[in-house]
Amino acid sequence: MDDITRMCRSLRSSAAILARQTARQKNLALQAVAGAIDAGRESVLTANARDVERALAAGMKESLIDRLKLTHQRIDAMLDSIEIIIKQTDPVGQCVAGWVTPDGLDIRQVRVPLGVAAIIYESRPNVTIDAFALAYKSGNAILLRGSSSALESNKALVAAIKEGLSSAVEKYGLGVPGAVELACSGNREEVDTILNAVGLIDVVLPRGGAALIKMVVEKARVPVIETGSGVCHLYIDDSADICASCAVAENAKLQRPGVCNAIETLVVHRDILDQFLPVLEQRFAGRAEFRCDAASYPVLKRAADSAGREDRVVPAVPEDFGYEFLDNILAVKTVGSVEEAIEFINGHNTRHSESIMTASIEHAALFQQCIDAACVYVNASTRFTDGGEFGFGAELGISTQKLHARGPMGLTALTTTKYLINGKGHIR
Repeated sequence: MDDITRMCRSLRSSAAILARQTARQKNLALQAVAGAIDAGRESVLTANARDVERALAAGMKESLIDRLKLTHQRIDAMLDSIEIIIKQTDPVGQCVAGWVTPDGLDIRQVRVPLGVAAIIYESRPNVTIDAFALAYKSGNAILLRGSSSALESNKALVAAIKEGLSSAVEKYGLGVPGAVELACSGNREEVDTILNAVGLIDVVLPRGGAALIKMVVEKARVPVIETGSGVCHLYIDDSADICASCAVAENAKLQRPGVCNAIETLVVHRDILDQFLPVLEQRFAGRAEFRCDAASYPVLKRAADSAGREDRVVPAVPEDFGYEFLDNILAVKTVGSVEEAIEFINGHNTRHSESIMTASIEHAALFQQCIDAACVYVNASTRFTDGGEFGFGAELGISTQKLHARGPMGLTALTTTKYLINGKGHIR
């Protein structure tokens, strides 16, 4: 029996124990985990520094290094997310619906854990903590399979998690240390084993780039909750406020260009090209390369040339639209109406997050009604598509599918329901 299969069998046993834990018991265990992470933060940062050093030596681009790197501030954010999850209502046991049939059967639909979840993810070590905490609070055991680039960080974090759960056993007589495992061989074969673990794993979640997600969806024989790569758009309508639109574009592209909720394409109404684009170029100040269609290129090129940034504006090629750069690169597309913007975005997006800047109530309503995406914004940055920002404390990822879960996935995304039926000797 290989290591992954052994882990899955152990997780299955632990999931059965965890499913019987009360909300109070799970919260005390999560508090102990937070304490262990806090106490062991220097070990975590040291391990992370080794990952970052190795990534730099391999030539990883800056935006992806940012996703990999941990700091005291980011560890504090992890601890904050655990605290928020602790304070949230436990979904397990919640009654979704209930009724009594005409012949007296009492029927209740209640939330229950999925069982054993596996998450396959890239780079970001904070996902290790987020996924564990959400799984544990919702009564699920979880198998973590991070990328090799974050291996040392993930090992240190999972060691802290297990230490915290073990301390909860010693201190309170509760905690299920076997409810979390890390697949850490780095061997690609372990991914194949996870995706084919029918009967051992109840759901797998891919979280990363388009290639990872495509591979998981195509190869998995276990159920998949599909998270999507983030080809996100910001549409600047002809009635949009210029200054506010530049500020939102700056935030949506430049704050963290390597994340899935950053925009990759700016869609601009042709009537405001001359007013908007020079202000945008000045605001970006050379911090991103613009890849422009035929209408936007001369406007941005003139603005960049006058500022001595002529190398930051280049003509776009068709492949630039619908591509996830994860870098300081922004494609620019010109349209003649909100309807054309909607058609273009729906034809090039990944159903993740889209936004419109407009002063028109009618255009805002049409955009939100017609755009096919998990999150559709009006006059706001797409960077808000995040479990923490939505008040979930953390997220398992952004689901771009339409069944079971969509958008940022919190506690309820790892639950299903079952029907509990009480009778009095009823026969049919």
